[in-house]
Amino acid sequence: EPRSAWCCLAWTLVVVTMNSLVFFMNLLLMFVIFTVVLLPTIVVVYFGFQCHSQVLHSAARYCKSILDDNSSSALIILGFVIMSPLIVVAMAIYCSLARRLRLLMCFQPYSRAVYKGVKWRWYEEGGLCSCAKG
Repeated sequence: EPRSAWCCLAWTLVVVTMNSLVFFMNLLLMFVIFTVVLLPTIVVVYFGFQCHSQVLHSAARYCKSILDDNSSSALIILGFVIMSPLIVVAMAIYCSLARRLRLLMCFQPYSRAVYKGVKWRWYEEGGLCSCAKG
């Protein structure tokens, strides 16, 4: 049975707010996973650019004693080469985690706001993250 106009508007705001929160939680989780997985690439490229004489040319001791221009260039190239497989690994980790925790089931359909008696999607599926499933 359809809701009244004001009730529909209020439930629409609840559903939109909830879906926005779920979206930003997924985005935060993806950001954390990508940051952790891509950290070696970030570090290698950073040191390569920091110690190269034509880019930043740092006065740090390790730049003078260990890294010359050739090794800095090698670090930059290595960092960009290992970035592609690590992006695939990070995406696979996020997708498997999202599937295992059923994060996409937390998004609610718009019909939740329009019609009375529509149950929350995760309630029908056994609870959040399937914790209530027997």
